[in-house]
Amino acid sequence: MLNLERIELLKGYCKEEPGNPFNFYALALEYRESEKSEAAKLFNYVLDNFPNYLPVFFPAAHFFFEEADLKKAKILFESGIALAHLLKDEKAKKELSNAYQNFLLDTEEE
Repeated sequence: MLNLERIELLKGYCKEEPGNPFNFYALALEYRESEKSEAAKLFNYVLDNFPNYLPVFFPAAHFFFEEADLKKAKILFESGIALAHLLKDEKAKKELSNAYQNFLLDTEEE
């Protein structure tokens, strides 16, 4: 169920602070269950415009996996792991690596 108040608030933040990736990321998270095309646009916007914004990789990879875009999900897992390594964020690297291994196991059967 959409939280319209939160969505409107986040849209306002996106306009007020277009250089802050969190606002677009949070809006994508709000849309991912009900407005899938809007969520995809927002995830892509963050990935294209803020390529070093590490928090987006895990949920975006899962989102595109759920949407059956396996190629994009694979690229996002791999890119996120590489970025986490570059940023020396071991926790994110471990989480992404574990999720990627599960992704590979899930897609191996297909």
